[in-house]
Amino acid sequence: MKRRRGPTPVVIAKPERHATAKAPAPAFQRTPLLPDHLEWVEAWGMASKSMSYVFRPSTLSQLRDVFSRARAAGRSIALKGGGRSYGDAFQNNEEFVLDLSRMNRVLDWNPETGIIVVEPGLRIAELWRYIIGDGYWPPVVSGTMETTIGGCASMNIHGKNAYEAGTFGDHITEFDIMLPSGELKTVSRESDGDLFRAAISGFGMLGVFTKISLRMKRIYSGNLEVHPRFVRNFHEMVDAFDENEHKMDYMVGWSDCFASGRNNVGRGEMHFARHLEPGEDHMLAQTLRVKNQDLPDLLLHFIPKSILHRLMAPFVNDFGMRAINTAKWTARLRPAAAKPYLQSHAAFAFLLDYIPQWKLCYRPGGLIQYQSFVPADKAAKIFTQQIRMSQARGILPYLAVTKKHKRDDFLISHGVDGFSLALDYPVTASNKATLWKLCHDMDELVLAAGGRFYFAKDSTMRQGTPARYLGADAIHKFAAIKAACDPEGILCTNLYRRLFGQPKQAENMLENAASL
Repeated sequence: MKRRRGPTPVVIAKPERHATAKAPAPAFQRTPLLPDHLEWVEAWGMASKSMSYVFRPSTLSQLRDVFSRARAAGRSIALKGGGRSYGDAFQNNEEFVLDLSRMNRVLDWNPETGIIVVEPGLRIAELWRYIIGDGYWPPVVSGTMETTIGGCASMNIHGKNAYEAGTFGDHITEFDIMLPSGELKTVSRESDGDLFRAAISGFGMLGVFTKISLRMKRIYSGNLEVHPRFVRNFHEMVDAFDENEHKMDYMVGWSDCFASGRNNVGRGEMHFARHLEPGEDHMLAQTLRVKNQDLPDLLLHFIPKSILHRLMAPFVNDFGMRAINTAKWTARLRPAAAKPYLQSHAAFAFLLDYIPQWKLCYRPGGLIQYQSFVPADKAAKIFTQQIRMSQARGILPYLAVTKKHKRDDFLISHGVDGFSLALDYPVTASNKATLWKLCHDMDELVLAAGGRFYFAKDSTMRQGTPARYLGADAIHKFAAIKAACDPEGILCTNLYRRLFGQPKQAENMLENAASL
């Protein structure tokens, strides 16, 4: 395929910085427009925030202009999509943040092939609404529909069908990426496999996706058939995943982290769902309508969901969450608790959107999510140890979600042939130091078991940890590709600095790899 290149930008040399010399005065202090771009940028989990200069381009020329401004000012750029990363993945202290939410058009859609071409700021919400009437659904979605396509590709997200469908990147056929130089490249597995596998999963450190082509999944109903099942611990949960992986299209498990005792850690409810076959849905035209997929605005037909987070807030504490988890576990005794039922794709997929702004219940300290990925033969044991460690240190996760996965071939991969456990922890002024130490200790358990981690969720990982699970070869390869795509180290985030140091020609990543 012929590659398209944009116009050669005017390159202004970045001032050289020396450790012992005073940094030059930032150019943006002499530019009257730049102070208007100064904003607080908060992690989705609200546990961290930074002051940054935020730009919202809508065209390729505006995108190039931001790179030129950053280069002239000697500043770095972080990329932001839907802003749904729990930690500092899109934060950039006193530097630039490039918000791509205005680049959100559908550029092409072919219902015959199922291929759609979109800009990076298009949200999953807009994607599924655009295609569902033609009998399609996105092949991989996150737990919220507010993530953007560019963000999903950068972090290579997974869904409740990761064990079968793989990651988001497995369904991308081609993308256009703008490098910090302004060069525009069209990339596929066939044209440049190394850059394809590095940019997808590369957490926005190589360039900006400007156009992404994806293959959608054909569906024959707007509903899924959902089968609930209750399990007593993580061992039973892992066994249930294995029993159903060839029968079901989606699987997910919830656990009560307050449950203790010899055989109760990890007890909870699982949901298995399958797509309906052609001809099973006799109301196909109706169930595929957007209005029959949209989540309801009211709870129990009269309580506005917009106020639910205020009603929930008094219960978001150890006492309240213990009571809620116990009630949920006790609900298994209802006669209909284990009976199959039909549920819309949106209702099943986007549980995190069911109560708007639920995260505000965690104010003022916010929350973090600790998600680990562990090989199948060790997962139940490691997850049990993580919950026991949390209980012993008096910091309980308020939500725990388990999924099944398979390996992928992307360079910065979190995938394993095994399982993941995502734990939501409240953050307070009094527990923060203990919580971070708990996460570091759990890291060691996961690493010893051959596990991995996920940059989209991370808030606590330390420098050197990624090299320990990704390996020297992957770190060297990514560093070399970054040096080629971004030799000046313009693309950087707080997460990158925390894990790899400053990105000057990726030297810090190379040093991490060399130390293995």
